[in-house]
Amino acid sequence: MRRLFPVTDMTAADLPRDAPDPDREWSFDELADAYAYPPEAETVPWLRANMVSSLDGAGQHDGRSQPLSSETDMRIFGILRALADVVVVGAETVRLEGYRPARAREVFAERRAAAGQGPAPVIAVVSASLNLDFSLPLFTEPLVPTLVLTGAASSPERRAEAERAGAEVVIAGDGPGVDPERAVAALAERGLRRLLTEGGPRLLGQFVAADVLDELCLTVSPTMTAGTAQRIAGGPSVEVPKRFAVASLLEQDGFLFTRYRRI
Repeated sequence: MRRLFPVTDMTAADLPRDAPDPDREWSFDELADAYAYPPEAETVPWLRANMVSSLDGAGQHDGRSQPLSSETDMRIFGILRALADVVVVGAETVRLEGYRPARAREVFAERRAAAGQGPAPVIAVVSASLNLDFSLPLFTEPLVPTLVLTGAASSPERRAEAERAGAEVVIAGDGPGVDPERAVAALAERGLRRLLTEGGPRLLGQFVAADVLDELCLTVSPTMTAGTAQRIAGGPSVEVPKRFAVASLLEQDGFLFTRYRRI
């Protein structure tokens, strides 16, 4: 892993002479420190997104992100999950990517315990239609109960089915859908302030439009897909583009692992 941009305010000149080779494989702890949530996330919600994009802007290939990924990308994917209180994901992504419950990982057990976190992050599924298969392990066999975020006008029958499967339903909107600001606030009220969203593009677009996205971790994959695949964020355009600043930039095997924070 090569550091191309400081992960802190430290510059190359500040590194000790006996600093380890930056091209070696970083340990889990080093990557976890590099991607740690800011201190303010202990008291206020911090919404981070993790996405992958091809060089020509595709956020997926044949409906899935895996063809754009790499071993290191999946390693960082796991670390970002291990640092989060909750993983927020859209219903379509759950269906396409075959989501399963988050696992407890021994390598992060001590770090999560020190942060006051449970053994694994909560998965929160955002859905207006509640067109989900509630017999899946994501709902019936999670280490911690899966949350279903929906609106007050969504189907009462489907909400009841979700609860019978073991999920917890959280109302975060007056209509059938979810209001992004209310979703973030509702999760924070449950003590889930370190938020991570993994998409899909429509959900991320909603977070961007509502101006509640604090940070974007974007893997730039050295691939070209052409075609008509979605970008990483979709939905209506914002009136004024949201500005973000580079927080860190890492490279491995041609993949760029970028991290941007909202200005």
